[in-house]
Amino acid sequence: MELYTQTSGNGPDLVLIHGWGLHGGIWGTLLPLLEPHFRITRVDLPGHGRSDWQDTTGLDAFTGAVLANVPEQAAWLGWSLGGLVAARAAAAVPVRVSALVLVASTPSFIHRPDWQSAMQPELLDSFADELETGFERTLNRFLSLQVRGSDNAATVLRELRARLLAQGEPDPSALRAGLAILRDTDLRTAYADIKCPALMLMGERDTLVPVAAAQTAAAWLPHGSVHVVNGAGHAPFIASPGEVADTLRGFLLAGSQSLTGDANG
Repeated sequence: MELYTQTSGNGPDLVLIHGWGLHGGIWGTLLPLLEPHFRITRVDLPGHGRSDWQDTTGLDAFTGAVLANVPEQAAWLGWSLGGLVAARAAAAVPVRVSALVLVASTPSFIHRPDWQSAMQPELLDSFADELETGFERTLNRFLSLQVRGSDNAATVLRELRARLLAQGEPDPSALRAGLAILRDTDLRTAYADIKCPALMLMGERDTLVPVAAAQTAAAWLPHGSVHVVNGAGHAPFIASPGEVADTLRGFLLAGSQSLTGDANG
């Protein structure tokens, strides 16, 4: 399956995978800070941005589609839903992923009996119900939740909304498929299979993916670490692009040893 990708910059390969309902254009604030150091491939997930929808349902199908359209070996960075895709690739095809960065992403997005630091499944169900009456209102509500309680919430929300439909409207079927992945995926046991250096980069005030989830999950990664962006919500790379870029350069270029443990510890 062919996906829309954009490549820019010079250096080691770095793949960027966006979150639910968005597209590769969401990285615009971060790109100028990374392009001098990395050759970046931005990919639009199936049915998002400029990628066509071809009934690509399920996490494995999303992951396979990305694998078929990005460099043979690269560091992968996935935000939110994109983090599930990146983590699945790192666990299933380790030769393809040299390093892993999970931004505002954990192995299970929803609350389970033995997994408390997550959103209630009813929230995702409400998004699915709203999609039947109009996707734009649903997406805007989701964006509002991403910045709730964070510093500079209004500024970050403006940036998210400005980029939301900048590369076309997402396919409603793709949105439903993405919600199903967020609801059904549980990669907790798979984290042990991720052998590459892995960084969980979180927003301190993220109400959708709590920091506590990353602090627990990082211990399951053989070479895992956590960095928390103070004051940020679910989109720390927009709230604090300079800090995020510095952290990524330190992790990806100098090696994971520079970020062992919680960098805000």
